[in-house]
Formats: sequence, structure tokens, C-alpha cells
Amino acid sequence: MSPLTVTADTAGLAFVLTVDGVLDSSTYLQLRDAIVKAALDGPRAVLVDVNNLAVPAPSAWAVFTSARWLVDTWPAVPIHLVCGHSVVRRTIAANGITRYVRVHPTIGEALSALTDTTRARTRAKTQLPASLASLRSAREFVAQRLAEWSFDDLIASTTVVVNVFVENVLQHTPGGMVLLLETDGNSVTVSVQDSSTAPAARHEDSRRGGESVSGLAIVASVCRAWGSVPTPSGKTVWAVIGPENRL
Repeated sequence: MSPLTVTADTAGLAFVLTVDGVLDSSTYLQLRDAIVKAALDGPRAVLVDVNNLAVPAPSAWAVFTSARWLVDTWPAVPIHLVCGHSVVRRTIAANGITRYVRVHPTIGEALSALTDTTRARTRAKTQLPASLASLRSAREFVAQRLAEWSFDDLIASTTVVVNVFVENVLQHTPGGMVLLLETDGNSVTVSVQDSSTAPAARHEDSRRGGESVSGLAIVASVCRAWGSVPTPSGKTVWAVIGPENRL
């Protein structure tokens, strides 16, 4: 396996990931998931320094657009590349990456290019064990935090979502989970991180004429958007609940 290391640092409110090594089929997912995890932590932007990254096959540069698509709706954190080599920047552009991910010669120029278009976010996080008691704990956590944030009208729909997410973790994974609530002042996002690499997916039971509806189908009906993104240690399943989703 080709070695690849990703070192994390900060520059202002942005995260900087410095990548060293070879990007190929054996390290593609490692790099994608590292970028996604950095974005899920909620920085203003993720800057990826690729000056020391070797990319034998130009098509592998698509890892950056793949990561960007996974976080496009939530947390909607921009991803920028930093590359001081003009030839490499042209290669990145020639492969269509710059249509989705901007590339800059220096970290300073990347920071200067950031536009402050995102709302300030308030976050609350709790860790839950692999226990049925976590269902009650998750509901109480949602009710308390949303009341503090003056989102009482979204407690019911958010509780429906968190019930499904926590139940799925308890049914399909052996470990605990991390529950995160976030608001930008307009909508609420609920996400649950677990240790399973299997992506969340809807599964309706057609044997009973469609009478059996999956939990994620219910989630889809009471939220603005939802998704599942891979992380280095498993996955994060999220849903955005807006004012239109009141129950």
C-alpha cells in the first residue's frame, strides 16, 4: 500500500490539511474521508495543501470533488486546494476539479479568497453508549437544547429523526455513538456518528405491499434533507430540519 499522511492544523477559522505521500487507489478513500471528517468539525473552510502529494494518475484528483459533494448540503463547508506548482495547478484544472474546488498558490491567498457567506453556528454534542437508555437520553438532549435555542416548534420533528438515527445505531452497530445538534439560527441539523462503515440507506419491504416503511423513509418525510457521509472511523448520518418541517 502506498504511504500517505494527513497532518491537521488551523489557520484562523479554517482547517489546514497537509498531505504527504502518494494518492492512488489504495489511499483515495483515506484522503477523502480525512477531508470529510475535517469539514464535519465545522470550520469556516478546509484548505488542503497538496504541495507534497504525488498523483501518478491524474484522474485521482477527483478525490477532492468527491469529498466536496459529500459535504455540499451539510455542513456546506468549502474545500480549497493549495498548490505552489503552476504545472500541477494546470493539471488539476485540466481534470475539471476547479469547477467545484478552487486551487490557490499559497495558504494566504486561499484564506483571502474565502467569503464570509455562512451563518454563525451553535453546536451541542453528547456521547451515547450502546444502550437502549440512549434513546431517552437523545430525546432529552434534543428537547433541552432546542428549547434553549428557541426552537420549541422543531422539537417534535427533530425527535422523530433522532429516534430513527439512534435506533439504527443500536440495531446495526456494536458500539456507541456521538450525537450532534447544530443551528445556524434558521434551521436545525441533527447528526449521529457511529463506528460502522456501512452507509445508511432506505429499505422498504415490498412483500407487504409497501406497508413496511423504513425509519429513514420517515426521516426523509420530516426533514429538508438528509444524508450519510463516510469518516475515517465509520460514518455520520445527518438531517436538516427547517421551519417547514414543523409537526
